This record gives sequence, C-alpha cells and structure tokens, in this order.
Amino acid sequence: MDSLDLARLRREYSAAGLAESDLPASPLSLWHRWLADAVAAELAEANAMVLSTVDPDGSPSSRMVLCKGADEAGFVFFTNYGSRKGSAIAASARVALLFPWHSLGRQVRVEGVAAKTSYDESAAYFASRPRGAQLSAAASRQSRVVASRDELEAAVATVAASVGAADVPLPDDWGGYRVEPLVVEFWQGRPDRLHDRLVYRRAAAAGSWSVERLAP
Repeated sequence: MDSLDLARLRREYSAAGLAESDLPASPLSLWHRWLADAVAAELAEANAMVLSTVDPDGSPSSRMVLCKGADEAGFVFFTNYGSRKGSAIAASARVALLFPWHSLGRQVRVEGVAAKTSYDESAAYFASRPRGAQLSAAASRQSRVVASRDELEAAVATVAASVGAADVPLPDDWGGYRVEPLVVEFWQGRPDRLHDRLVYRRAAAAGSWSVERLAP
C-alpha cells in the first residue's frame, strides 16, 4: 500500500460522546466500564495494552503486553525482569500504557510509574499460568539473541526434564510490575474528527483526581 492509499484510509466515528457529567470520581471506575464494553463486544484480547519505555540511552521502545490486574493502585503486567522492558524500567520507572479499543472508537492512555509487584503476588500469578507457559518463562532469556528456534525448544526441554512432575518454580528473573497511574486520558471518537478527550490527573490529595478536557 503506497502513501496515497494510506492517506485515503479514513473512518467516520459515530459513537455517543463522553461528557464530563459521565465521569466517575476515579478513572479506574471508568476504565473498568470501558473494559467490560470491550469484552462484551468480543474484542480479541481486550486486556492487551501497549507498554512504552525509554532505554538508558534515551531510545523509546513499545510492545504489547497483557494487563493482568487493575485497581486503584495501578495496572499490573508480568514479564522477565532481564528483558529490554525490564532493563528500561530499572533505569527509568516512568512508563506509558495505551489500551487500543479501535472497533469501539476508544482508547485509553496512561502515564505512570512502574514498580515490581511482591514476590507473593508474582508467585501466585505464575502458579496460575498453564504449565507450558511456565516452562517457557523459566527457559527463555527474554530479549537476548538466540541462535535458532531449536535452541529455544532445547532450553524448554531441559527445564522440563529438570523439574519432572514437580511444580515449576518461579524463576528468579520473572515477575510483575504495577504501573501507578498519574495521568489517565479517555479518548472517544466523534464525527468530523471532533473527538472527546477527557484527562484525569492525580491531585496532591490522596485518592483524588482533577479532570480537564483537551482539544482533539
């Protein structure tokens, strides 16, 4: 597809708008409502989010991860701590998230601070994963160069042989992060590109938020 064809790609949004009067006191309440809408609409992996980080050399990096928990404390995902994202977070905990619910004409942007979840929380989630996923997590040195697919599969086979029928232990370099939200923007597509953008910003008072509207 050439640049002319890309320029012609356009969708007209016709969904109902988002007004200040629609907003609950907490952005997490509205996020859960929108997530429920995405699940009801049978969107593929409705809990998928884009995680953006900045490497120590200033290079930005984005990837899709799955949100595995969300409450007033933040949004949770799990990964290898030695991965590129883990190394970036270790250098700078400020991250951004994006929930791209395109077919609903919605997106949610989050800016916040990432911190590791507790060992117990990471272990509990790891234990809930399918055994194959546990073995892969234990065998993979995520983001590092490997010689071939065969090398990966051999590493998994080695781990499987070492644990036998026993539970797969939580790897030392694997666990969760919780992103504490500081800014949460709700974007609702509207006709003629006059979209609604309402932004929550964490206030100084604990548990309180201010709200403002941005021009589309």
